[in-house]
Amino acid sequence: MDQNQSIVRLTMVIVMITSFVAPFMGNAINLGIPQIGLEYGVDQFGLNWVVTSYLLATAAFLLPFGRLADIVGRKKVFIIGMFFFAVTSLGCGLAPSFSVLIIFRVLQGIASAMTFGTSMAILTSVVPGKQRGKAMGLSAAATYTGLSLGPVLGGVICNTISWRGIFYLNFIISLVVLGLTVTKLSGEWTGAEDEQFDTWGSMLWLFGILLFLYGLSDIAAGFTYVVAFILGLLLLVVFAIYENKTSHPLLPIRMFTKNRSFAFSNLAALINYSATFALIYLMSLYLQTILKIDTSKSGLILLSQPIIMAALSPLAGRLSDKINSQILASLGMGLTTIGLFLFIFLDEKTSIMFITINLAFIGLGFALFSSPNTNAVMSSVERNLYGVASSTLATMRLLGQAFSMTIVALITSLDMKNMTIDSPNYITSFIKTSQVSFIVFTVLCFIGVFASLARGRKSSSLRRDIV
Repeated sequence: MDQNQSIVRLTMVIVMITSFVAPFMGNAINLGIPQIGLEYGVDQFGLNWVVTSYLLATAAFLLPFGRLADIVGRKKVFIIGMFFFAVTSLGCGLAPSFSVLIIFRVLQGIASAMTFGTSMAILTSVVPGKQRGKAMGLSAAATYTGLSLGPVLGGVICNTISWRGIFYLNFIISLVVLGLTVTKLSGEWTGAEDEQFDTWGSMLWLFGILLFLYGLSDIAAGFTYVVAFILGLLLLVVFAIYENKTSHPLLPIRMFTKNRSFAFSNLAALINYSATFALIYLMSLYLQTILKIDTSKSGLILLSQPIIMAALSPLAGRLSDKINSQILASLGMGLTTIGLFLFIFLDEKTSIMFITINLAFIGLGFALFSSPNTNAVMSSVERNLYGVASSTLATMRLLGQAFSMTIVALITSLDMKNMTIDSPNYITSFIKTSQVSFIVFTVLCFIGVFASLARGRKSSSLRRDIV
């Protein structure tokens, strides 16, 4: 085996493990949410922030760290990020109070921004163009394997240890990735080492997106949240104007205004994750608190969605090397829309069989969307923008996930603001909240189909710089 092929394979191993870690933790901790609520006595609105705080931090810092990685080296940023991800995972597991847990979740989100966006840029830098669809399919399969094992292992860990064990396992896996990267992966990859870091753009983006999403999460609560929302929106507008004028922007606006495939592929990703991410969170709570199913059995039921995603993502990735991504991704979003629509009718009498089959159906739709859409994004930019493109797509994914949880938080704040899991009216209010959430998600996903179709056909000229 030549040295280049060895580096490719080692990179694939590292990226696949990295792709596994975050979704595993995310889906596993969903199974622990009821335990966290009972242990700390936190209401439903507060529990949302176990997930949302991590997502907001990751989404806010992905672009700045992705750009920094392009300038100073992707491997450097990846290693530092993985170290802090391990440390903060341990901190989450040892958290003595709910407020400390949320602080460590925020720090964990910042660390993940250094790691998970950069890993895809490294993969794109190393893997030859003709193999990229396959590589991204394998990476997506690792992601969905994490999603698959998350509910199962999460349920087992919560039953046998506690929710804290999920973070301890995450700590161990992170150390393994860190060790492999430091000792085995040689070389460094940059794409914009002669350019300057956009400090002002980074500050505008950070404060803008954090204030915008924080304000939106409970905008009905009153003046403070409304002001945060408006101020965040204004900062994001200023950010866009500033980025269009600066010579070395954090986010080249021209990538959206002059690159149709890049713009609409990212928009499709944003909408898709906005419509689907909170699904497992809601279904985990539904199975455990409404149907009274224990964590282990709930995990097995939730497994039906990600296992389909894991099984079919490599196939979808390979197909995207041969078939127009517009067709595959749009078909996937269409199937997902149907599945979300069917969940609008959830109630106390919904059968387990229906839930399992519909989760699998949504998994099919997601598998057809994700890998082809990722391939379309990365194939639409030049090599020196791989880090930015990777971080932009990851930002759209994380923003979508944050939007998804923010939608749930907003709907929850209207009907379940101070309601804990053991409150008398919890079941009725939760079902109502879930139904309204799925109505919103269905409409979003339906709109997303048209965003996916609007990207146009992928031009072969976009691949000419890829070797």
